Amino acid sequence: MKDILLYVNGIIKLNNKFPSGGIEFLNFSLYSHLKKKHNVYITNKISNFHKKKKWDIIISSNDARIFSLLNSKRNILWMHNKLQLEKSLRKCQLIPIWSNYIEAVFVSRYLEKNTSNLYFFNKRLIIPNFLGEIFSNQKLNFTERRDQIFVWSVQREHKLNDIIDLWKNQIFKENKKIKLHIFGTKKRNHKIYKNLNIFFHGKVPRQSLIRFYKKSSAMICLGYDETFCLNAIEAMSQGLPIISLGITALEELLIDNYNGFKINKIDDLPDVINKIINLKKLKKIEFYKNSLKFSKKYNFSHIKKKWNYLIN
Repeated sequence: MKDILLYVNGIIKLNNKFPSGGIEFLNFSLYSHLKKKHNVYITNKISNFHKKKKWDIIISSNDARIFSLLNSKRNILWMHNKLQLEKSLRKCQLIPIWSNYIEAVFVSRYLEKNTSNLYFFNKRLIIPNFLGEIFSNQKLNFTERRDQIFVWSVQREHKLNDIIDLWKNQIFKENKKIKLHIFGTKKRNHKIYKNLNIFFHGKVPRQSLIRFYKKSSAMICLGYDETFCLNAIEAMSQGLPIISLGITALEELLIDNYNGFKINKIDDLPDVINKIINLKKLKKIEFYKNSLKFSKKYNFSHIKKKWNYLIN
């Protein structure tokens, strides 16, 4: 049994079984799993207790500075986001990375490839992000009718206004029954959006998001700055194909015309949406099943084996 510290550079709520943020959710899920076999502590603040203890392993999410403050046999940096050299200098992480023996775990091939070799990590490993049980344990009925609903649930607004303009000027003009539901971004309550069947929900509980996924046609996830895109895998787990440019880490998650639709530019979106709407029922069901099948590779039951192998 090992003494393991999981350091989270952010807010943690241990009373909440399903924290709202993606990385927070992953941290908590890994903590819950590891503590079944090891002495595991999770914290976002360093106390005298942490400083006095000799740790077998420290796992830190995105923050290498912690390794210079504590005593540990192994240091694992769990890389969710890009860490450019300029950023690491500005955030005082470069020296801790150079001066500690660090094993880096990247959540995608894209992130590993785009992380500088100048960091001199002892090891560079890839362990993908994973689905929570709240998604993987859902029962799906693909014969039930899905509405002409399209979902945006990435918590960033980059290019969202361009999508809304396309919706206003082309997509909604051609089909007044179609709807766009936007989650995770700041709410916009102006009447003009509702008149276009565009609905902003802000951040909602995962169960509410799942209900929308189950009755929708596709998810729009362009992928400009994604180092993994957990939202895409969560949507696929509910049978929801994705529409994406297929760039950054989305290239690893999208198989065109299998579990989603690749567009070369945003202006291609109206044509793809029309294609999805006009698919025959059996073809739609095929996309739903393919999306679910692809997502199963990221069930925690599979990914936790990689973490167990790394820890042990």
